[in-house]
Amino acid sequence: MPLLFDKRERLPRPDLSAVLRLRFLTSTDFPPFNFADQTGRLAGFHVDLARELCAELGLEAKCQIQALPYGDLANALAEGQGEAVIAGVAPTEALRARFSFSRPFMMLPARFVVSRRATLSGEDARALFGKTVGVVGGTAHEAMLKAYFPTLKPKAFEDRAALYSALIEGDVEAGFADALQLSFWANATASQSCCRLFDGPYFSQDFLGEGLTVMVTRSDPRVVEAIDSGLAALSRDGRLQEIYLRYFPYDLYSQPAGAIAPGSQALR
Repeated sequence: MPLLFDKRERLPRPDLSAVLRLRFLTSTDFPPFNFADQTGRLAGFHVDLARELCAELGLEAKCQIQALPYGDLANALAEGQGEAVIAGVAPTEALRARFSFSRPFMMLPARFVVSRRATLSGEDARALFGKTVGVVGGTAHEAMLKAYFPTLKPKAFEDRAALYSALIEGDVEAGFADALQLSFWANATASQSCCRLFDGPYFSQDFLGEGLTVMVTRSDPRVVEAIDSGLAALSRDGRLQEIYLRYFPYDLYSQPAGAIAPGSQALR
């Protein structure tokens, strides 16, 4: 998991002794980030991260995590039902006008997936020269594929299901999409072991956004400062990596030996 905080960086931590409570709002419909387990208990990467943040900040006794429908989270935060939202909310200009956001703590890259039947001349994207690469049409990944890899031949599909079916049937030899979704699919029985992750990962703030953050109320500026400080501490000592490894496939970020660096300009 790429570290987004400099190990030498020490972010100031405000005095939290007067903080009455720290309530994290999340949802239950975004596994493996946040979901209800078989017992109905909140679980997932975001949930464990919120708990670890509370421990790092010494606020366990004042910490709460509540699940709401995703569409209600912003208004609930604005109405004072919580101090922070940790649910994969993408920062937008409209949301930044209402709330503060923490520093990014995780990036979700794009990856290629290739058919195991494909004959390739190497282990980086140059081996796909002239080949047709499936992608979901109208998405940021389609735009990114065309911008980063103009020598490839994109073929747009209506949705992920159609793309996955084409890969299984051999209608395309490769696909390009969100690395997280591809990692789970390629390692699941639904893929029929047709394919493997290939090259990358590829990051792009222009196409994929700035990464996962915590959306925070502006009523108390100490909260976002404390969360940034806590995230930096968890990143430095490896606890953020430990939480990541509980929920995500190994090959989300792994890069084949000999592949060029993620996002290399050499492929343009």
